[in-house]
Amino acid sequence: MPSVAIPEDRRKLAVDLFNHVWTLLGTEKRTPEQDDEMIHAAHASRHHWAEVGTGANLARGEWQISRVYVTLGRAEPALYHAGRCLAYCKASPDDIADWDLPYAYEALSRAHTVAGNHEEAEQLAARARELAEQVADAEDSDHLAGDLATLP
Repeated sequence: MPSVAIPEDRRKLAVDLFNHVWTLLGTEKRTPEQDDEMIHAAHASRHHWAEVGTGANLARGEWQISRVYVTLGRAEPALYHAGRCLAYCKASPDDIADWDLPYAYEALSRAHTVAGNHEEAEQLAARARELAEQVADAEDSDHLAGDLATLP
């Protein structure tokens, strides 16, 4: 199907949808309709990144989709998208930031926690923490450490 949107529009849409998902994730009492909106917005953002983004954008989109499903307690799609995040990180080693790979393992750990696979979740959390030691930027490292502190 030919694209009708120009790349700049797709990029803006991908970013805006990604940010909108964060707003919804931060909403304390979401309605079922907002949960649906959050799922669709995360997938739509990832879809637009597929058209105009890099491997890092794809990995981050998959990471966000997994986080949405973890938040909603839906293990199977959370596991799938966390696995895709890791696959994109491994396929694009020159494209990703030094924090992308630890976040892929963080996503997998969260998804396995929701699935009830606690031993696997702990092993993945340990791998994320190990990789986090290689993050060079102090601000990125602190942000990642805060997220990793909430893992098992």
